[in-house]
Amino acid sequence: MNQYRHSLRHRLRLLILLSVLLFVTTDWANAQSPPNDRRLDWGGHLKIRGRIAWQDEDSVYQLVSTDPYYDGVFDARLKGDARLTDRLSLESHYELIVNGGDTRRNNSRLEDILPGLFTSTFTRNRTINDERRFFDLTGIIEQDDTCQCYHRLDRLNLTLTPDWGSLRIGRQAVTWGNGFLFNPMDLLNPFAPTDVERDYKIGDDLIRLQLPEAGPGDLELLYVPRRDPNSNDVKWTNSSIAARYNFTWQNLEWDLIATQHYQDYVIGIGLTGYLKDAAWRLDATHTFLDADTGPPDYLSLVANLDYSWRWRQKNFYGFIEFFYNGLGKDTYTSALADPNIAARIDRGELFTLGTCYLAGTLQMELHPLVNLFLTSINNIEDPSGILQPRIVWDMAANWQLNTGAGILYGRRNSEYGGFPLPGTPYLQRSPDTIYLWVTYFF
Repeated sequence: MNQYRHSLRHRLRLLILLSVLLFVTTDWANAQSPPNDRRLDWGGHLKIRGRIAWQDEDSVYQLVSTDPYYDGVFDARLKGDARLTDRLSLESHYELIVNGGDTRRNNSRLEDILPGLFTSTFTRNRTINDERRFFDLTGIIEQDDTCQCYHRLDRLNLTLTPDWGSLRIGRQAVTWGNGFLFNPMDLLNPFAPTDVERDYKIGDDLIRLQLPEAGPGDLELLYVPRRDPNSNDVKWTNSSIAARYNFTWQNLEWDLIATQHYQDYVIGIGLTGYLKDAAWRLDATHTFLDADTGPPDYLSLVANLDYSWRWRQKNFYGFIEFFYNGLGKDTYTSALADPNIAARIDRGELFTLGTCYLAGTLQMELHPLVNLFLTSINNIEDPSGILQPRIVWDMAANWQLNTGAGILYGRRNSEYGGFPLPGTPYLQRSPDTIYLWVTYFF
């Protein structure tokens, strides 16, 4: 009860602070700019998603049920972009999400049977929360073992654009790096390689300074304050400070990054160039781990090549991508026990346990309103992987339908084929799935 009251008081203080900030900023903006410089744009979407999943007979789900799992999600996003003056703007995105079904219900049953199992980042229910973020802008409206309803602010930031650059403060999304499916340079809430829904990244609370004329290139600086989930205090060892410099030299586009990320230091270099009509990209990062948590350092690397062409009066596009994970292991059961791997999976920075991967996507425009996709992600040392065929149909004005599948393959004791969970006779294996979702944009 005391924890609930503390959380309630925190949210009330936050809402009061935000209300005062909006009032003061808007009042100042109104005084500084003529009416024709002020504008408010609204938009968003409503989305309904359905999924059927088939759990492996040898997985831990044999303890509850391996019948097909039926799950559903309703997702509403309301976006607002307020231009307060010609140099000051406010962005906000509100989300309302309702999800539930057999997966949530059976995960709850499993947690009662094997509570220790759900300390694993691979097996526990993963719900978006703000336990690490500076502001707690997520609230649970209602939840039980079958269904959950929650809402949150995924964007809330002020942007100042003086002549020398831009300064953005608040919840926002930042993407660094040139990877398509794997992106070691993107340390802030990257997409998982298997994510086919990439409309919006999860926002983080940070300060972002951009200097577009810093010498021959562009300089970007970030500060991301984070809380310790146990103490709720903002700690330097949980935060990040980062710099990125982008410039063009010798007909190549270069990216240089340097960060202190949690307790580690990361440096990286990225290159983008052209090979005839194809574009290629190469990103590499070197992470110097904290001496108390593992080996001294490791390398991550991604390289890709993409190309578009026309054949039999159809438009095609494709890319191929190689990813090297220097933190990966050959024995996946022991990898789950590695604190460096577990921490990065828990923070949403790492999604694989192996070392070398080859992936790619082929897109065919069957009709101007219908596109076919096939994505393949392969652990080339097992081998094992996942195939993701899907169809995107713009079926009417403001309406879109997506349908597809996730099909895993590989022998036992491979990463995607299934491997034993530590201390159990059960396999860790993601389910085969089919899905369909319909989106209305407004």
